[in-house]
Amino acid sequence: MKKGKSIYIRPLTVNDAEACLKLQMDNRDFFEQFSTERSSDFYTVEGQKKRLQEFSTMRRDDEQYEFGIFQLTDDVLLGTINLFQVYRGSLQSAFIGYFLDQKHNGKGYTTEAVKLMTAFAFSDLKLHRIEAGVMPHNLASIRVLEKAGFHKEGIARENVKIKEKWEDHQVLALINPLD
Repeated sequence: MKKGKSIYIRPLTVNDAEACLKLQMDNRDFFEQFSTERSSDFYTVEGQKKRLQEFSTMRRDDEQYEFGIFQLTDDVLLGTINLFQVYRGSLQSAFIGYFLDQKHNGKGYTTEAVKLMTAFAFSDLKLHRIEAGVMPHNLASIRVLEKAGFHKEGIARENVKIKEKWEDHQVLALINPLD
């Protein structure tokens, strides 16, 4: 667990399945604007449990780290943040992604979560580089990353398929300041 001023992040477990499902259901239309295609069982408790079990295996295998973003005052799940496609060897890098409950946007929680996750990536995992890809029209997400220290590197053309359309992504990255 990593604590900030307003939130904390911790690895999600199977015990978080119902909270994860509620987060996804409450924000379905909002999240689907920015996410890849979801399976038919995604919006079920069993589907969430299956995902969380897979995340546990990927964390054990140093491939992906899926954390919940929780409010410090009441332990409510506000969102998720992850490091995925963890590469070792000569790269020592990963990608970062996140979703925050739409009703909590604009409060600084995502920026705080990104800072906590990059601290985990650099100090605990000893990664050298964290990269993010954001659709260029998602200015709020770009601002989150820039406030967390990420720098723009360019546009990845037709990079991710979202809602049956290949979308460009603004590439941003942060290098481990300890390296």
